[in-house]
Amino acid sequence: MIKFFRKWLKFTLVKTETRLVLFLTIAVFFIILGVSITSYHTSKSVLQEQVSEPQQQMLQISMDFIDDYINESDNIAIKIALNSNVYQFLTSDVQNSYNNITAIYQLLSTLINNSPYIKSIYIYDLQHDSFVSMPQGYSSSKTTFIDSEWIDVADEFGDEMMLIKKRVIPEGAKYRGSEITLFRKIMIQGEFKGIVAMNLVHEELFSPIDSSKISNLNSMRFILDQNNEFLYSTSNRYFEPESIERAIAELNEKNLGDITYQDKKLLASQVLSPLTGWKYVSIVSQESLLEKSKRVGNVVFFVSVLALLIGGMTIFYINMVAFRPIRRMKQLFKMGEQDKSRQDLVHLEGLAVELLMDYAKLNQVIRKVKTEASSKFFHDIYHENITDQEEICEKWSGYFRELSNKPLIVAMISIDHFYDWSISNPKSDHSLLKFALANIISEILAEYSHNECVDLGKDKLAIVLHPGEDISKLMSTFEEALSTVQKVLKFSVSIGISKQKTDIRKLREAIVEADTALSNRLYKGYGSLLNIEDFTEKPIRNISVKDPILDQLTEAIDTGDKELSQKLIDYIISEIQESHCENKLAFTILRRVGESIHQISEESKKDEEMVFFEHLHTIHLHDIAEVLKQQTNKQIEALKISKKGKDSILSQHMIDYMKKHLDEPIGIAEIVDSIGISVSLASSLFKKEKNETIYGYFTNLRMEHAAELLLNTNEKISDIASRVGYQHENSFIRAFRKYKNITPGKYRDVLKKRKDIM
Repeated sequence: MIKFFRKWLKFTLVKTETRLVLFLTIAVFFIILGVSITSYHTSKSVLQEQVSEPQQQMLQISMDFIDDYINESDNIAIKIALNSNVYQFLTSDVQNSYNNITAIYQLLSTLINNSPYIKSIYIYDLQHDSFVSMPQGYSSSKTTFIDSEWIDVADEFGDEMMLIKKRVIPEGAKYRGSEITLFRKIMIQGEFKGIVAMNLVHEELFSPIDSSKISNLNSMRFILDQNNEFLYSTSNRYFEPESIERAIAELNEKNLGDITYQDKKLLASQVLSPLTGWKYVSIVSQESLLEKSKRVGNVVFFVSVLALLIGGMTIFYINMVAFRPIRRMKQLFKMGEQDKSRQDLVHLEGLAVELLMDYAKLNQVIRKVKTEASSKFFHDIYHENITDQEEICEKWSGYFRELSNKPLIVAMISIDHFYDWSISNPKSDHSLLKFALANIISEILAEYSHNECVDLGKDKLAIVLHPGEDISKLMSTFEEALSTVQKVLKFSVSIGISKQKTDIRKLREAIVEADTALSNRLYKGYGSLLNIEDFTEKPIRNISVKDPILDQLTEAIDTGDKELSQKLIDYIISEIQESHCENKLAFTILRRVGESIHQISEESKKDEEMVFFEHLHTIHLHDIAEVLKQQTNKQIEALKISKKGKDSILSQHMIDYMKKHLDEPIGIAEIVDSIGISVSLASSLFKKEKNETIYGYFTNLRMEHAAELLLNTNEKISDIASRVGYQHENSFIRAFRKYKNITPGKYRDVLKKRKDIM
């Protein structure tokens, strides 16, 4: 057998075409096999690096949504704690007042109906051990209130005002209570008086981390409280409890971890909520992550084996023909030597073409992975995720070895007036329009670029160019790109260009220069080509926009002076324009102007109008001025309406305080202290609302109450004087005579005689 094989091999290798086919087959086999192994390990490494950040980001987003829900619910709990009816319930010795309980019940019902996250609300009085709740109503004792086992939470607050925890629901409260409850202290005059317990809707609260939003990867997400007890979990496959416990243990010291359990690779990550202290943990099976990479490697390996088989079949075919001398001789008689060589080469060419096509497909997969990795490389440099110069050089050499020694220029492309652009175009079209923008820019600059435009988020794209010696030609190409985008996409962009760099270590510097040049759109306007070299020598004079100017603007808005506020904005804009101050300083001043206009609070930071100030770097100074004026006028009108309503509320609070303290010897100072403003301001707004002084109104209330007592009781004048807040009988008589034109004694006699006659 061995002897036969040696003879066959010797006979086979004698023929030139057989040796050529054998050589090509073996060479292509090892090339494809090598590419297969390399592509698998490369894609594996890239995918592992890429998946960790999105998993962390998805956890962060889910946590932020749930924290927002809890914050919103906590704000509702604060509103309940500050309600006057709740105050009366917690401080009154008689708690079962129908009007008070009804008012609290209506308040709780309204809050529950207006919030999808709240199932029910309990208010617990620590002193009286009583409850008022929605939907259960009023209960004078914890023994009659079904869901009262949680009240021991009062000992867990410590210095905290709010707690949120998982608890066991009693059977009778199954459809009214909740596993997740938010507890908030009610403090009255520095004393711990009660607790607001808000039972949250489990499904709504944890919907941001629900399994329907998990990707196709085999993964699991879960939430743990401060004691590492499960609050919620969701998964699209089964994970053994041991793997979950191991992930929790290994993640206690870090946010990301690579875990091996039962020969399976798991990628675990976590984020910690600063609001609740909960841990949000994600576990991803790396088998599902690398499934496509394995498939590509297996396919390419199969191609290499197939190529080897085809080569073997070709050699076998050639030998089979050689062992048919009669047929071969007939073929030789029919064709010349030239035709014979062509016949063999045709077979060889077909085999080579098939192998090279397989190699081309594999190469395309590698280029795609390389393109995605290089895009992330530029994105990380821009956001300073990579700062080490050696790491930058190493990755650049890996992605763009052929360009390592060429000079480069960075161009930063930005959509003009991004705030207006994002509003005028449907959100669903934003990605499509940016994709079209990147394609147009890449196509026009194709001869200079080694990479497609990199999307840096929001309004920006970046591209690295190798301009050669003719810089002027590159600038004219940029001008063509600006006009083409305007013509095709119907919106304008501006481009910032860095200086030419000869060392790849200065790539980050070039990106900063391009970004700085782009920010000069503030002065130059839209559709601008902004070269950093045009702005390095610009003279800058000092700007005189100081805090007093901004204080004047705030005061003008508060007082409703539209004319002055418009003049102040014009002055600020003209100062920025004439000084041509550094862009960062200009943006800082403009944002402070926005804060002065809106009088920033936690609520107003979320207003859509404040989002405008996040995109100042994309807007021309004149457009910013117009928007600031519009927002100023709108704010003045809103403040007018707000102040009118506020004055009425404050006046009514003072009247309520007067009625409640008629029998006490209080004065204007005590009445004004009840609303927490100055005496002069309180007197002014009360006079404006009621057309009477605070003292006069209070005295009139006292005299009316005294008149009722004189008519309906037989109490002494001195006792009645005390009951309406007068310590001296003579002072009461003088005040009564001034308001009724009659002494208290005569007033009683006259009215009783009339009553007897009737």
